[in-house]
Amino acid sequence: METQTLGIGHFIGQADGVAKFLLLVLLVMSIASWYLIISKNVRNAIERRRSSAFLDFFWNAKDLLEVQERVVKHHAEEPFSHLAHHAIFAREHHARFGASRLEEAGSAADFLTRTMRKVIDEETAKVENGLTILASVGSTAPFVGLFGTVWGIYHALVAIGLSGSGSLDKVAGPVGESLIMTAVGLAVAIPAVLGYNFLVRSNRVLLARLDTFAHDLYAFLTTGTQFAATPQTTVRPIGKGA
Repeated sequence: METQTLGIGHFIGQADGVAKFLLLVLLVMSIASWYLIISKNVRNAIERRRSSAFLDFFWNAKDLLEVQERVVKHHAEEPFSHLAHHAIFAREHHARFGASRLEEAGSAADFLTRTMRKVIDEETAKVENGLTILASVGSTAPFVGLFGTVWGIYHALVAIGLSGSGSLDKVAGPVGESLIMTAVGLAVAIPAVLGYNFLVRSNRVLLARLDTFAHDLYAFLTTGTQFAATPQTTVRPIGKGA
């Protein structure tokens, strides 16, 4: 009859302060990882849709003035329009005021390059925000669960030794319950690792497309090429990317 009471509920009820604290830590890890996975995937999906709409407009625009008016009117809501807005503003700022500060030193092309690199760095930091937490959860949660298992087995064996009964039914139950902590640790770590890998790949694709777009935009801004005079209008190598 005693074995029927064994299980997760019995384990939590009999757990000491250390075991309950470890369970709380794993619960917080799980909530944090699932929040990051869901929120970042939703945000990435929204930004991908906005980016596709902006790139479709960009490659069909007649000139940079039309792009500038669109960005000013609708603001920079995603990485590509953000980059275009700052790049166009940097070119106009340098043409109007020149190199009045050390930050603006060099030619217009140098200033434009620094501005675009800064925007790309900002977007990189933005998309990678929170990934450190997912990586930490994925790498530490199994060890937290393992520590809880070792701690539970130690106390179970001590209790069995004090009772003087070493039969199999007295040993298997408490030791089996202690393994619950390892299972909980793995249940927390696996989604975090999968979510981290998926987000890293998604970010890598986004940043590669943004880098390609930056090269094309830089060429347009430094050479003054009109969009209608380039084959990019029909190819749209970025807007239809992965």
